[in-house]
Amino acid sequence: MKSISIMGLGKLGAPLAACFAARGFRVCAMDVDATKVDAMNRGIPPVHEPELAELMQESKGRLRATQDAEEAVRDSEATFIVVGTPSEPSGGFSLRYVLPVCEAIGRALRAKQGFHLVVLTSTVMPGSTGEEVKDLLEKTSGKVCGRDFGLCYSPEFIALGTVIRDFYYPDFLLIGESDPRSGQLLAEIYGQVCKNSPAIARMNFVNAEITKLAVNTYVTTKISFANMLARICEKLPGADASMVTGALGLDTRIGPKYLKGAVSYGGPCFPRDNRAMAALSARVGATSDLAEATDRFNRAQISWLAELVKSHRGGDGAIGILGLTYKPNTDVVEESFGLLLAMELSSANVPVVVYDPSANRELVLSRARAIRFAGSARECIESADVVVLATPWQEFLEISSGEWARQSSPRTVIDCWRALEHLKGLDGVRYVRLGFGGDVQKQPVEMLSRSSKERGC
Repeated sequence: MKSISIMGLGKLGAPLAACFAARGFRVCAMDVDATKVDAMNRGIPPVHEPELAELMQESKGRLRATQDAEEAVRDSEATFIVVGTPSEPSGGFSLRYVLPVCEAIGRALRAKQGFHLVVLTSTVMPGSTGEEVKDLLEKTSGKVCGRDFGLCYSPEFIALGTVIRDFYYPDFLLIGESDPRSGQLLAEIYGQVCKNSPAIARMNFVNAEITKLAVNTYVTTKISFANMLARICEKLPGADASMVTGALGLDTRIGPKYLKGAVSYGGPCFPRDNRAMAALSARVGATSDLAEATDRFNRAQISWLAELVKSHRGGDGAIGILGLTYKPNTDVVEESFGLLLAMELSSANVPVVVYDPSANRELVLSRARAIRFAGSARECIESADVVVLATPWQEFLEISSGEWARQSSPRTVIDCWRALEHLKGLDGVRYVRLGFGGDVQKQPVEMLSRSSKERGC
């Protein structure tokens, strides 16, 4: 196969379209948003993602966009559905964006000759692909899945900010297939686009759907376990979460990934996939105690950190928060602990000043109107008595030591990622690292005052 259509030009769809095109595929991308379509046709990235602009330049005319879904299907041999599946109040996922796309694909297939492969990459609840999605495709096309067209469920395990690297170098590929021919066709497509040789797990739809939820639920549990260790280490003099989790990760049964021991996870996938696993368990009558406990623990981290921050606030000064995106190199603030912390503090009438180099200012202020958005990281630091490093953007780590310090009285810097070690022992800074024994314990006010006098502040 050499021609691909992508349904959806969002934060995942747009980079995937460029990845396919840069690897030699002719790509027709579809989105209902005329602004995104126009941007892509003019060679401008429709979403924020590192390296996307460069990748689009590499496509050498193989990448185009349209608002006509049927046109995209007619001009391709395989169609990837990359649209949102919003969370429902129950915790499950809605197909309200997937099903209209399936209808359009089915209409195009009705008039099309030859075998066409449909690949659903959007995360869905178990049972969705083999029931609602397949049934609608068959109904609108008048054709039989597995005979006249193929259907695969193949979600990506990709993080925003590293989408391109993750897509080209996946740990493994997950393929839920309607039939062996369809699964093989998709495996061959991936073989042409991936730059490594990942393992491929091929199975039926429902097993693949469960696997997607299971992977992210397991990762969130691992993150929370490391965070639990960090909170324990903070209570024991001499304890160091980095040493503990570093040793723990040497065990091959555990591994080092996601064992940082810092603060709560966020973003568009981990929180909702964890809740979806709990929702699935409830729906089928199974227990989901572990997933529910992980979610509760993760949410509690925000309140815990807010109390810690307030305990280091000497008077009525502002709290500075550096970083509102859920990770560096993205503009996504969904479920980010930096934004949630700002909201928690501002709701308690604590003055908060924030800065992030990528977060949408209007979106942030719409969610937390009482906070102030600084014009730079340095302004945020200068305006605050206590500064929290919430997202370890590289530009924050490169700020000189002197710009963190304050001579009138020490400025408290709470380093959630243990990324500012050069501030330890610096005059004018009280450096607090999460995960270190004794660091998060508030010194008595008289101790802080005496320390300031001793320094000649």
